Amino acid sequence: MYDKPLPVIDGESRPYWDALKQHRLTLKRCHDCGKHHFYPRALCPHCHSDAVDWVDARGTGTIYSYTIARRPAGPAFKADAPYVVAVIDLDEGARMMSNIVTDDVEAVRIGQRVTVHYDDVTDEVTLPKFRLL
Repeated sequence: MYDKPLPVIDGESRPYWDALKQHRLTLKRCHDCGKHHFYPRALCPHCHSDAVDWVDARGTGTIYSYTIARRPAGPAFKADAPYVVAVIDLDEGARMMSNIVTDDVEAVRIGQRVTVHYDDVTDEVTLPKFRLL
């Protein structure tokens, strides 16, 4: 039983969550400016075009920033502490927040390379987390 909060899946984000269930990380890419972006939305945040489409991402990137949560963000996260919350610069150029899955939170550093790890938390929801390369 998964007792942590689950994401709200709406019409705009459903393709993203459906791809994660298939262990594929997808992003929106703008046909006008060519840039990728995350989180899923109808307009490109770079040029405001609505000519955006879903594309598969490589699932690799670099740690831009992180923090070690030594105090849980609520009772549901108590057993996980300490855990790493990080901002990842994906190789496609988009930036996303996630967790770094590691047994040694002290080994995490800005600039380290990471790869996506799919965490099937329920039958309907898979979360993208990352591991150090």
